[in-house]
Amino acid sequence: MLGWALVFLLVAIVAGVLGFGGVASASMGIAQILFFVFLVVFLITMVMYLVRGRSPPV
Repeated sequence: MLGWALVFLLVAIVAGVLGFGGVASASMGIAQILFFVFLVVFLITMVMYLVRGRSPPV
C-alpha cells in the first residue's frame, strides 16, 4: 500500500511538472489517502502485536 502511495506521488509530481494541474491534484489526493490508510493499518497492527504479548521464538 505504501508502494502505491509512492507511485501516485510520483505521478502527481510528473503531472505537475508537465502542467497537468487536475491530474496532479487528483494523484496527490489519492497518494495522501493511501498513505494515511497505510499509517492507520500499521498502527493497528503494532498495537495488536503489543497487546498479544507474543514471546520471541526460541
